[in-house]
Amino acid sequence: MPNIDGNAIAQQVLAEVKAGVEALAPLIPHVVFVRVGDDPASVSYVNKKQKTAAAAGIRSSLRLFPEETSRETLLACIDGLNADPDVHGILVQAPLPPQFDEREVFNRITPAKDVDGFTSASIGGIVQENPAATAACTPAGIIELLRRSGVATSGRHAVVVGRSLIVGKPAALLLLAKGLDATVTVAHSRTRDLGAITRQAEILIAAIGRPGFITADMVREGAVVIDVGINRVPDASRKAGYRITGDVDYAGVAPKAALITPVPGGVGPMTVAMLMRNTLAAARAAAGMRATGPQPLPANHHAVP
Repeated sequence: MPNIDGNAIAQQVLAEVKAGVEALAPLIPHVVFVRVGDDPASVSYVNKKQKTAAAAGIRSSLRLFPEETSRETLLACIDGLNADPDVHGILVQAPLPPQFDEREVFNRITPAKDVDGFTSASIGGIVQENPAATAACTPAGIIELLRRSGVATSGRHAVVVGRSLIVGKPAALLLLAKGLDATVTVAHSRTRDLGAITRQAEILIAAIGRPGFITADMVREGAVVIDVGINRVPDASRKAGYRITGDVDYAGVAPKAALITPVPGGVGPMTVAMLMRNTLAAARAAAGMRATGPQPLPANHHAVP
């Protein structure tokens, strides 16, 4: 199977992060996770992030708030973390309860500590191709998967299905940037004749949040397919009562693809790995070290057939 092994590539990134953390000694990067409520998925995600941080030598802390927490209380917490020189990164776990405006909460984080890449300043920095800007973790992970798998992007047609601020829009911006130089089309659920657009893609990124949405007839032969979806589908044969599946019909699409990311084991591990890399970068910046920005594709990359 032409799989891109996200687990293996994430381990490469984390090994590099760990080496970078050791080189910063005696300074230890410190990231604070803020969680409101006990959403099971949020609890699982934060636990995974804390475990990965510990393995990379990064210190993590957790601020927990009950579901009914007020806007003023949460914003005061973020203000305190912004002002704390011992804190290098702040991540507010989404989704938040309905009393919060997530955009307001994310933008309360000072850009220097925005390791999730969700503030307006971070997104604007990506638009301007500022090397010091923090890219959102999942789009950054997608680029790293392409880079380390030797996939050529320059001049290639990339189609991003999904327009969220967390994945679709920043992924498109990163692919457009100098050094990657892709020609990018952004499609979404309202796109007319979506299949006609996706069949043009030499690189297809599916981030629409619908299980099995991208089917074989929507994919050109020899495309590179990146499946961002993480969907819980009922499955009585599983102990948990569900299985995790992506936005791509893997069984149908994989035989046509030059490369494809599986779910799980594709983009997911990269999201956490890039969070750790962003935290290291924030600590380095706090120590006065210059940001290097994203690295270009290797010279020996192969073209998509």
